Amino acid sequence: MDVHGRDLRYFAAVAEELNFTQAAERLFVSQPALSKQIRMLEKQVGADLFHRDRRAVRLTVVGKALLPHARGMLTAWEAAEAAVEEAKAAELHTLVIGMSTSPGRGLLPALRTRLVSRHPHARPVLRQVNWADPSAGLADGSSDVAFVWLPLPDGDRYRYAVVAQEPRLVALPQGHPLAARAAADSEGAVDFTDLLDEPFLALPPEAGPLRDYWLALDARDDSAPRIGAVVGSAEETHEAVANGQGVALLATGNASLVVRDEVIAVPVRGISPSRLAVAARRDDERPLVVAYLAAAAKVAAGTSRTETPP
Repeated sequence: MDVHGRDLRYFAAVAEELNFTQAAERLFVSQPALSKQIRMLEKQVGADLFHRDRRAVRLTVVGKALLPHARGMLTAWEAAEAAVEEAKAAELHTLVIGMSTSPGRGLLPALRTRLVSRHPHARPVLRQVNWADPSAGLADGSSDVAFVWLPLPDGDRYRYAVVAQEPRLVALPQGHPLAARAAADSEGAVDFTDLLDEPFLALPPEAGPLRDYWLALDARDDSAPRIGAVVGSAEETHEAVANGQGVALLATGNASLVVRDEVIAVPVRGISPSRLAVAARRDDERPLVVAYLAAAAKVAAGTSRTETPP
């Protein structure tokens, strides 16, 4: 028996009104159409649901048996409809923000304020993503927008707003010989050429061009890096540096995530600055995504602009 929700709703209305005309008015349908639908339901059930005569309409034994179940199914369906609408509304207003580490720099509260001022019902949700995914969830669609380090693999898939451009530092164990050299330097820095023979901590191979960037391959000429260890988080980086497994390049704004206890960081001359961006998929034009990118460009104090790689 394949009964539609409409059939049960019509049946319940007649059962409660015990009057076809009044039930039809309540349902905003014609009385003949309602009577036809009830007859079709009775055919499917295989029994009369109502006793009809000129004076009254009464439920049959079968109709009385069906009524509480019909009401229960209608109530359950109403609850399902409400849940679906709630889920649709939540999806419409939720913005999943991917990141490999906290962006810091006051960016999250500043962007949230700008987003909510334009979209009061917006619900930003933060999502931590492993360093093996340089897109911070954009590539597989698990993030709507993301804080990413440039360059992005498959960069033409994304558009972005650069929110921070910072010199790169090198994290060293406190007793490392280069720490003393930096202390004696007038700028407190080391040259990248001083690091060429050092073992480096590397991102997982899946990070692609971002792994190459944090190994500074573009500044090595033909000198291949020595990999001391592979790291997937700020905590792993701190431990590996402290244990002497290798040195690691850091963005200035992220130094506080690694520098503590026996680990220090000093500026490095001879390599390009790091660039942190808020990115989204190029073809994603949902209002919250567009608004977050616009907010990112404005929060960058007028020095960043939304970019679409050629």
